[in-house]
Amino acid sequence: MGEAAHRALLLDLDGVLLDTLPVMRHAWRRVQELHGVTIPFGDYERQLGREFGDIMQRLGVAEVETVRRTYERESAAAAHLAREFTGMVKVLHAFATADWRLGVVTSKHVDRAAPLLARLGCPFATVRTPVGPSRTKPAPDPLLLALVDLKVDPAASVYVGDMAVDQESAARAGVAYVHAGWGYGQPTDPVPETAASPEELLRLLQPAERSMA
Repeated sequence: MGEAAHRALLLDLDGVLLDTLPVMRHAWRRVQELHGVTIPFGDYERQLGREFGDIMQRLGVAEVETVRRTYERESAAAAHLAREFTGMVKVLHAFATADWRLGVVTSKHVDRAAPLLARLGCPFATVRTPVGPSRTKPAPDPLLLALVDLKVDPAASVYVGDMAVDQESAARAGVAYVHAGWGYGQPTDPVPETAASPEELLRLLQPAERSMA
C-alpha cells in the first residue's frame, strides 16, 4: 500500500465527471432571453474551465452579478439534465480501491457543484471550488490547495481535465496532466497523454489493474 496511499487523482467536473452541456445550454438561453445577451452559446463554451465572472469579462458582458444570478438559478433548475459519462463511477471506485486519493477541482461554484457531485456517490476527499477573491484556473492555486488537503505531493498526482485552462493549471502546479478525450475541449502543445474514455484513463494510470468486474 506504501506508494498507492500517497497518489492523488484530481478531476475537473464539467466535461470530465459529468456531461453538463445540456444544463449550460439551458441556462445560457435563459440569460439571452432575460438580459438581451446576443453572444452565442458556442462563444461561452469555448471559455469553459474558467470561473463564470472571468468568462463574462472575456465575453464583454455587463452586469455580471445580475447575469450570474440568472445563470446559477437556471442551472440549478436544469441540473437533472446532467449525465454521468459512461463508466465514470465504476472507474472512480476502482481508483479509490487502489488507494488513490480522489479530489475535484472545478471553476463551478460550490452551490452548483455540490448537488451534481452528490449524484455520483463517490468518495472525494476534497472538492475545491472558487472562494472569494482566490485565484482560479488557469492559476495553479486550486490544484495546489487540493493537494494540501490530500497531503499528497504534486509529483505523485495527476489532474484530469478537458480544457486548455486545465492543462495550463496542471503545468503551473507541477502536476501531471491527462486530457479527457471524452470532454469538450482540445489539448494544446505540448500534447499531453489523452484518454479516450474513463475506462482508458484507468488502464493508463493503473495498467496492472485492468479488471472492471
